[in-house]
Amino acid sequence: MSSVFSITREVEFAETDMAGIMHFTHFYRWMEVCEHEFLRSLDLSVDMKSGEDRIGWPRVKTSCRFKRPLRFEDKVELRLSVREVRDRSIVYVVDFWKEENGETVRAASGETVAACVRFDPDTLGMTPIGVPDAFRERMKPFVSENGEQ
Repeated sequence: MSSVFSITREVEFAETDMAGIMHFTHFYRWMEVCEHEFLRSLDLSVDMKSGEDRIGWPRVKTSCRFKRPLRFEDKVELRLSVREVRDRSIVYVVDFWKEENGETVRAASGETVAACVRFDPDTLGMTPIGVPDAFRERMKPFVSENGEQ
């Protein structure tokens, strides 16, 4: 069974709309925050050196399915797993869980595909590269078996 990385956040008033519901854009921001904290826990980063190269992880695809609203002061557990480590990208899944009527329920589920690139120091252009071994090795415990969630 694969490991899951989790963080807990609380919905801030500034993250809600006039209906008192967390605006959908913040789900994407929270997914990125969770990814960054996950990488830091593995002593990795979305912006780091690999040998002489500076590598990064721009998003090439992201989606989120909203099932239940999040409201001001809701405490939310974000659970991140790695669906797949591909040749040149990583697929993350982040599930949002909250307490509702004494039960833990999934409020949303998101997926992000991050491509591995090398930054050209002169032009700041990006060139796709293979996922470094350090990422591959450290993520092994978090990769979902058979890509299932």
